[in-house]
Amino acid sequence: MRLYNDYLRQKYGCKVYRVALDAGFSCPNIESGGCIYCNSKGSRASYINPGDSIRKQLQTRMQYLRDKKNAKKFIAYFQAHTNTYASVDKLKDTYDEAAGIDDIVGISIGTRPDTVDSEKLKLIASYKNRYEVWLEYGLQSIHDKTLKLINRGHTFDDFLKAVKLTKEFDIPVCVHVILGLPGETKEDMMETARSLNASNIDGIKIHVLHVLKGSKLEELYRKGKIKLLEQNEYVELVSEFLGNLSPDIIVQRLTGQGSMEDHIAPLWALDKAGTIGKISISSSRLL
Repeated sequence: MRLYNDYLRQKYGCKVYRVALDAGFSCPNIESGGCIYCNSKGSRASYINPGDSIRKQLQTRMQYLRDKKNAKKFIAYFQAHTNTYASVDKLKDTYDEAAGIDDIVGISIGTRPDTVDSEKLKLIASYKNRYEVWLEYGLQSIHDKTLKLINRGHTFDDFLKAVKLTKEFDIPVCVHVILGLPGETKEDMMETARSLNASNIDGIKIHVLHVLKGSKLEELYRKGKIKLLEQNEYVELVSEFLGNLSPDIIVQRLTGQGSMEDHIAPLWALDKAGTIGKISISSSRLL
């Protein structure tokens, strides 16, 4: 298993910290109701003040990490909502604001496979000679029945086409998947891992399905219509998922959770360090 933190440390000689940003973009899927697990904050990190400029968001968090962690180098992570959902001129102004700050060594852009085109990818590729650049696609599952159920608004084939186009510009691709989605069996999840091996991706972020305040998933959870994974179930699933994944794919995340004020369930997901520790032990046994 190749871990992203290890990859960055080898490349830059120190731990590199990602700083999540809210650039004020929206999401094309909101008009059709949005993904059932998402709320109005669009995965915005709890430490972000969305009214602040990109520069201020970065400088505030970078100073905190310098003071608390003795951090030296950083990646600007455009996280909230869909960060290619704008004109090329607007995107360039936004990315440039982050790129112009000292000690930023990378730019990571979170987006959807239905909001990229050659012009936007050409812009993103133009930063590669100066920065560690990643394009992160939310996919969640390879199964179209699941994508329809969670209202993703695109298909697995849309994702494959986006990855193919992205690789024409030689941009590294990270894909987000969620384990424990409604209706999916263990074999469905393992099929996602195996299929991604053939999709030419470079990295992956694995999440547990969790309920956020204000999401459509919250309503289903309150009515008892969905079952969430227990911690040990998730640990076993991630370990097996990793066992089905190509060792060349860089693992950028092993679990995730909502902000404290928005996270409803499962409560164990808030123990990120503990969950990762259990995954490490379980994976070393299986890999």
